[in-house]
Amino acid sequence: MSLIECVPNFSEGRDRSVIDAIAAEIAGTEGAALLDVDSGAATHRTVITFAGPPDAVVEAAFRAIRCATERIDMTRHQGAHPRMGATDVCPFIPMQGATLEDCVDLSRQLGRRVGAELGIPVYLYGAAAARPERRLLPDIRKGEYEALEDKLARPEWAPDFGPARFVPKSGATAIGAREFLIAWNINLNSRDQRLAARVAAELRESGKLRRDAKGQPVTGADGTRERAPGRFRELQAGGWYIEEYGRAQLTCNLTDPKVTSLHAVFDACREEAARLGLRVTGSELVGLVPLEALLAAGDHYLRAQGRTTGVPESERLHAAILSLGLSELAPFDPQQKILEYRYRGVPAGLSSRGLPAFLDELSLDSPTPGGGSVAALCGALAAALAAMVAALSFSKKGFEAARPAMEELGRQAQSIKDAFLEDVDRDASSFDAVLSARRLPKATPAESAERDRAIEEASQGAVRVPIRVLSRAVQTLELALRAGREGLPEAASDAGVAGACGLAAAEGAALNVRINLPLLTDRGVANAFEREAHELLERARTIAEQVRAQGP
Repeated sequence: MSLIECVPNFSEGRDRSVIDAIAAEIAGTEGAALLDVDSGAATHRTVITFAGPPDAVVEAAFRAIRCATERIDMTRHQGAHPRMGATDVCPFIPMQGATLEDCVDLSRQLGRRVGAELGIPVYLYGAAAARPERRLLPDIRKGEYEALEDKLARPEWAPDFGPARFVPKSGATAIGAREFLIAWNINLNSRDQRLAARVAAELRESGKLRRDAKGQPVTGADGTRERAPGRFRELQAGGWYIEEYGRAQLTCNLTDPKVTSLHAVFDACREEAARLGLRVTGSELVGLVPLEALLAAGDHYLRAQGRTTGVPESERLHAAILSLGLSELAPFDPQQKILEYRYRGVPAGLSSRGLPAFLDELSLDSPTPGGGSVAALCGALAAALAAMVAALSFSKKGFEAARPAMEELGRQAQSIKDAFLEDVDRDASSFDAVLSARRLPKATPAESAERDRAIEEASQGAVRVPIRVLSRAVQTLELALRAGREGLPEAASDAGVAGACGLAAAEGAALNVRINLPLLTDRGVANAFEREAHELLERARTIAEQVRAQGP
């Protein structure tokens, strides 16, 4: 199933009843998951993030825009953020299994419906733009709501959908498709908006006007004013003053975090601010942020401190949050602000309960969790020990030459450790799926056939999970062997224990494969699983013996 993210911005940041009504329209749409509602009184704006399958996301977006049209009156709107409509902008962003082209199609579907059913002028922007001059949102929104009446009277600014006339109450809406955009504000130790604007002009892609020796703008041969580009592509930035914070900020949009990163902009902002006698004190993220963007920032600052990035994901995030000052204005909660964390919800399952609770549940008279989950846990312990040896070796004086190898080893081990922890729950879920299939009705031939099909499918799933654990155990044993050979000699015993735990994971997973194989009616599939498990187990035993042989 493909997933789409949608992040509409509404021109209301103060009236909670209006904000809640719009959010309720989204939350009440079947299939749409409301992820975040971020409102600002000074900007008089609310950014809502939700996600789901394409049809659900388009329906939720339409309902939200309809609600905003009914409840927001743009003739009374004043705020710090640029805007031109009650629903100012509504972008679609590809997530799992979706492409930018998919989002372009959704933008056109929604734009056509909003224009026809709600009578709102709609401009397509970003990847969905029908004209190159409308690709950038600031170009469409230039002059804001106040200039909209005159703009709509000009043929070149006829909307892509909806009436080519000014609608005072609702204004106009931009609907488009883009890659993930990070909305982000950088805090300065000043109230001066002009200084913030000067810093922004040095950084943003559009840069600033070129000026001659007398300070006058330079005009090109075509009569347009020349601009000196800024330091970063895919960065939109400006300066404003926020009364509730008592400080000026750079307001930034990173339109492609893969091109321009949070940490690169933050570090450059500190440099440019210092030239003006300013100091960057922290920053705030508006809406949600992709996990990878923060992990990249955390890795950047860990490396700057001479530390390894082969540490748990939580530690990498902690480094990013501290270094970017994300908790200066309000506590930064990764579970609430990171897109992937919000979509998957609060951690649940066996692996999230803590070791004592897991062991208590393991000891009860229930088939799950059982040996398969314990095998996965042994694998996680082995990978964690391999990561520990790598981290110790990285920080040891005299091991500087081995640092790149130890950092890479640690990163691999951390990734495998996290996958093993997911396998702890996958094993229990796969067994439960078999039990559920067996409970299906079989009163008629059709029901019986469907039950048999479901049992076979669930049984194959119950074999695939321990096969994956067995494969990961081999990878972990290879890391343990490297850790023992290349890592700190004083940690050789830890590498040896990693090898022992890795072998236990492999042996345990193989047992679970063996006991589940008779459940399969497709003998061709069963035989293939059996051969694969045998080969992996023999490989695991060979590497484990090598790990044991190099022990202290």
